[in-house]
Amino acid sequence: MENIWEKYAKVLVEYSVDVQKGDLTVIRTDSHLSQPLIKEIYKQVLLRGGHPVVRTGMDGLNETFIKNASDEQLEYIDPMSELEYDKAEKLISIGAPQNVKNMSRCDSKKLAKRSGVMRHLSEKMLKRSADGDLRWVIADFPTQALAQEAKMSLEEYSEFLFKSCRLYCDDPVKAWKEIGEKQEKIAQFLNTKSKIRITGEKTDITFNVSCRKWKSCAGECNFPDGEVYTSPVEDSAEGQIYFDFPQIYRGNEAQKVLLTLKSGKVIDAKAEKGEDFLNDMLNMDSGSRFVGEIAIGTNEMIQDVTGNILFDEKIGGSIHMAIGASYPETGGKNVSGLHWDLIKNMKNGGKIYADNELIYENGKFLI
Repeated sequence: MENIWEKYAKVLVEYSVDVQKGDLTVIRTDSHLSQPLIKEIYKQVLLRGGHPVVRTGMDGLNETFIKNASDEQLEYIDPMSELEYDKAEKLISIGAPQNVKNMSRCDSKKLAKRSGVMRHLSEKMLKRSADGDLRWVIADFPTQALAQEAKMSLEEYSEFLFKSCRLYCDDPVKAWKEIGEKQEKIAQFLNTKSKIRITGEKTDITFNVSCRKWKSCAGECNFPDGEVYTSPVEDSAEGQIYFDFPQIYRGNEAQKVLLTLKSGKVIDAKAEKGEDFLNDMLNMDSGSRFVGEIAIGTNEMIQDVTGNILFDEKIGGSIHMAIGASYPETGGKNVSGLHWDLIKNMKNGGKIYADNELIYENGKFLI
């Protein structure tokens, strides 16, 4: 009988990235805590005929780097990382933090500078993915830190994670394929529309999505998954949008964020908490004040905010808007070292219109 880690690993290796014979498969994790899952992923890659390479980090190294690195060191990208992004055919990243707040007291300007430097690698990954040369997936291993952030016990959080990933299903892959088929119908419908308008609490904003492609996410790049998304025309966002959920980026938090956009650009950003950090991120580079993504969360197994963006952006009955980098596979052209998904609850009167037709209300599609 399969244990839960074997089941988890099989879904990631066989379904999410579809490892084939001869594939160079880089398996990354940020701590030793994920060892049970990493070992199973390594084994499953071998059984599929791939070539697994494991890169394991150590908790606290990123904090040490940001606090001590000179400007020259902040601007340096090691050649081994370049090689990974150039050569890997499959990339599996497993988050397993021991402390989700270890970056919260770091200099936000140094964080922004480092993110801007690393933009080169993220652009390469997104382009290779759009071209079909690379498949990647991000997933998590349940840790005490993630459980505490979600205000759960480790046992409760593990149960939450496994349910969100549909790992208790007899055939998780079949379950995700069925979700994908349902979401694909929504994406195809939205692909016939040109204008999206979102209204709600302190919110009335429009986007031009003509000639952009809506995509369904059903476990191929994020795991768990559950969203439909696109990248709007870069200079099209007009209006105001309010994000009531806590917004977390690299261990830092902004609360009750209110953004005003004109000609696609954030011209004013306010937050009851974390406003300085929010604006430091928005000032990262020339693309960080533009919208890279709008998306609708569909995972009904996720209802509570956990402080983990991998799960929170998928909340059934929510939307999210990312400021910064867009996705080439949707037709997006915005380039930035930032991609910060800001999440909004839609179950409190939120509405979405497509070409003036009401298609979504109070967290539910009407189509």
